[in-house]
Amino acid sequence: MTHAFDAAVATRPGDGGSVAAVHPGWGNMVGPFGGITAATVAAEIARHAEATGRLAALTVNFLAPLGDGEWELDARPARTNRSNQHWIVTASQGGSAVLTATAVTAADREAWERTEAEMPAVPDPQSVAPARIPFPLPWLEHYEMRFVSGPVPLAPSEVGGDSESVLWLRHIDPRPWDAPGIVAASDAFFPRVFRRLGPQVPAGTVTLTTYVHATAAELASEDAFVLLRATASRYSRGMFDQRGEVWGRGGALLATTHQLVYFKAPRT
Repeated sequence: MTHAFDAAVATRPGDGGSVAAVHPGWGNMVGPFGGITAATVAAEIARHAEATGRLAALTVNFLAPLGDGEWELDARPARTNRSNQHWIVTASQGGSAVLTATAVTAADREAWERTEAEMPAVPDPQSVAPARIPFPLPWLEHYEMRFVSGPVPLAPSEVGGDSESVLWLRHIDPRPWDAPGIVAASDAFFPRVFRRLGPQVPAGTVTLTTYVHATAAELASEDAFVLLRATASRYSRGMFDQRGEVWGRGGALLATTHQLVYFKAPRT
């Protein structure tokens, strides 16, 4: 039986590219969950006959919300070098552009390694209670979230003085981790402005970049749970940045992510 994630990122051949379909089980506030859309792009590159290496970087620009139904995407390698490959991806729906993306795939090479970032000191996921987030968003049904700190504020008294959240996350229906899965997980942080002003503030991702540091073998060997940490730097003129890390349970930094998010809130 096809996993719900793989069903959502599947494509079929189309005229001059591929055709994807918005999966109703991954709906968000407006259109589908951005992480599943970005994961569809990642999966399309991985399936491409000309693809070499593993996904190392992906930037997705969300031009407009996807509506129900099919959408077309065209992934093309712009240049292939000995150690990396550069991709350009465009997508449209109903004749209008909805997404652009760039990606880099890379050959795995033996080289000096160090990790300067530090994994947060956190309790084991089994000792943290699963969160109950009362939002009618279908994509939330596919993940289990266990917040160590910075949960979604559900009352005015829970709004925080900073934007940081740390949480354990896993697929409800078990699935091995891979590059598309990590790309989706890198967008599973709710907008940081929710921590500061509450979840009633309209917000949406404009552009999302994920750097995948782990190899395919490292991802596949990871435990079901990964640790997410997210924060923001500045809220200004209706936009803010959001920075995140995805850690393996054993302490390996699997991915880092940055995104720019718009929000609508009066100046106070």
